[in-house]
Amino acid sequence: MEAIGTLAGGVAHDFNNILTIIIGNAQLALMDVIKNESLRKEIEEIKTAGDRAASLTRQLLAFSRKQIIQPKVLDLNELLTDIEKMLGRLIGEDIELLSVPEPALWQLEADPGQIEQVIMNLTINAKDAMPMGGKLTIETDNMDLDESYFCEHSIEKHPGSYVVMAVSDTGSGMDKETLKHIFEPFFTTKKVGKGTGLGLSTVYGIVKQNNGFIWVYSEPGQGTTFKVYLPRIKAGAEAKAKEQTPVDDLSGSETVLIVEDDDSLRKLARKTLQHHGYKILEAENGEGALRICKEHEGPIQLMITDVVMPKMGGKETAERLQPLHPQMKVIYMSGYTDDAIVHHGVLAPGLNFIEKPFTLEGLARKVREVLDAEHE
Repeated sequence: MEAIGTLAGGVAHDFNNILTIIIGNAQLALMDVIKNESLRKEIEEIKTAGDRAASLTRQLLAFSRKQIIQPKVLDLNELLTDIEKMLGRLIGEDIELLSVPEPALWQLEADPGQIEQVIMNLTINAKDAMPMGGKLTIETDNMDLDESYFCEHSIEKHPGSYVVMAVSDTGSGMDKETLKHIFEPFFTTKKVGKGTGLGLSTVYGIVKQNNGFIWVYSEPGQGTTFKVYLPRIKAGAEAKAKEQTPVDDLSGSETVLIVEDDDSLRKLARKTLQHHGYKILEAENGEGALRICKEHEGPIQLMITDVVMPKMGGKETAERLQPLHPQMKVIYMSGYTDDAIVHHGVLAPGLNFIEKPFTLEGLARKVREVLDAEHE
């Protein structure tokens, strides 16, 4: 499992560069194609396929625990309330959705997008187990667990206080042999072409990356219950996320330095930001960026740099450029966590980051947000 995870993470990283180029150029082409409806539909198909592939790489990264996470203090009940309507549409009218929240639920610290991913995957799994309809129940609870609990459930021992989410269905259930394999990547009981086999392995990877664990109980014909345990946040911790005013105007006139060793990706970022009015400098590596900064007369307001590059990585490049342009902001971009800006998959505080593959609007919005933060 660990070896497959390492392989999956490496493949996903390289693939994210390619997907950024595919999706981004499809978006650029869609801006130019107005009258030719047939051509527009074909380009939209390319973009849709790229988006689906990007979703698949996110699952691979989650399984391999190489997804960059940006944890926030969360109330799981609030998150469930926010996505309840979406879950209802997902399971259809023939499945009853029942929510049983713990009124005084403890808070936890996790990446909201990842926790939504866990809930969605468990919900889809439950739906597939109930083709004739049934009941899906999502419960939350607080639990203080001692060593005896872990022994009783034959799972690794991590005593402590946990926020628990139980997702139960009244579906077909699973036998003991199937239960042995459900968290393995690409294992599926669905017909060929009906599933990737990554749903539950993704859930497993996310839960592990957030220092939790997962337990499952099922019997044939008796339904299934998944219990996700995530550590309670330490006392005194406060929500880290600042409310940001949404950016409406994405245009700008500042000078932006793009440092990226992939020529096609660098060209895409340049075109995107030039379209919004920015002046662009570009380098294919850290050494090139140093040279450009020494030669350039005038301020450089922002550098966008890939994290992992030959000879000199993005973090070292930023540190060496800081004396030359002390006011220059930095946005790091990457598709995985094996680098200097994260620790155990968690983004270091105070750093600006955009994850590959990104959309053209996502890049322009991030640039504007970071530049405007100078004036706050």
